[in-house]
Amino acid sequence: QVQLVESGGGAVQAGGSLRLSCAASGRTFSRYAMGWFRQPPGKEREFVAACFWSGGRTSCVDSVKGRFSISRVKNTVYLQMNSLKPEDTAVYYCAADDSGSYTYDQSEYEYWGQGTQVTVSS
Repeated sequence: QVQLVESGGGAVQAGGSLRLSCAASGRTFSRYAMGWFRQPPGKEREFVAACFWSGGRTSCVDSVKGRFSISRVKNTVYLQMNSLKPEDTAVYYCAADDSGSYTYDQSEYEYWGQGTQVTVSS
């Protein structure tokens, strides 16, 4: 049974940092794409970052340039979030896609974690 478990969320003041972790289990995820999405209050869920399998190695892409950084070690993917802003407040979800290809389309991801809340106060 595939399981994705996020941790590391919490409440911080603007300018602070958090590091989210997502541990995958139940399968060999080495060639899966793993990504982070977030859903701000009252808004649609949106892509944040992903690591995917390409050319025999893992590559990573993030959409929040200069502040967020995604990394991956085996079956765990991390999201380092720096210089947090109130607009980063959201539930953050980890997801996995068995195609391994890069995609920001959440419909391509088959497996999802339960989400972790990040709240940034001004």
